[in-house]
Amino acid sequence: MSLLRVENVDKSYGDEEVLHDVSFEMDRQDVEVIVGPSGSGKSTMLRCVNRLTEIDDGAIYLDDEEIHGIDENDLRRRVGMVFQDFNLFAHRTARGNVTLGLTEVLGLSKEEAQAKADDYLGRVGLAEQADSYPAELSGGQKQRVGIARALAMDPELILFDEPTSALDPELIGEVLEVMRDLAEGGMTMLCVTHEMGFARSAASTLTFLDEGRIVERGPPEQLFDTPEHDRTRQFLGELTDLH
Repeated sequence: MSLLRVENVDKSYGDEEVLHDVSFEMDRQDVEVIVGPSGSGKSTMLRCVNRLTEIDDGAIYLDDEEIHGIDENDLRRRVGMVFQDFNLFAHRTARGNVTLGLTEVLGLSKEEAQAKADDYLGRVGLAEQADSYPAELSGGQKQRVGIARALAMDPELILFDEPTSALDPELIGEVLEVMRDLAEGGMTMLCVTHEMGFARSAASTLTFLDEGRIVERGPPEQLFDTPEHDRTRQFLGELTDLH
């Protein structure tokens, strides 16, 4: 049984159709990477999976349960999200950002939450920064706090929405390294990214989305080396040239 099943999803904003008839499935431990030009609907697709955005038509299932039938807090626990712009609370330390969901959603005691937060901050290489505020952290460190925050909830699936696009080039590698470690450790991940090296090396499946439609989907080596569609070849060729 698939962990995530997206069936015939449509989404429009006014007259603008952002997603059209999008369908795909993910099993546990899959790393799905979605690529495509700006405005192709990639981030909207992620936001539909955790109901930050509601779909117009179709259905999305988590572990065979339609997501609209799942309590919102339960869905947030089961589906973590790492945002492009970090979404950290400026007035809370790194530890405080991680503990918030643990106490408010999971109901852990303050002591339990702090111990778990310190564990996960250590896992992403930030044990020494637990008491630092976001303003005192680099972009790469902020994003690693975001990853620790998502991981600490013990999610079944983590969504990554262009997690490196707001980072300076020299900081991208440290975030991708954490993501690669998660993939190798068996975390189920649905990622939107322009990092083609990560897509080629870490993805189990690569999906090319253009104008809200899936153009092509398959193993990364297939899309990179022998794509079926000229549009896929053109897009991936341009991105690979840039990186």
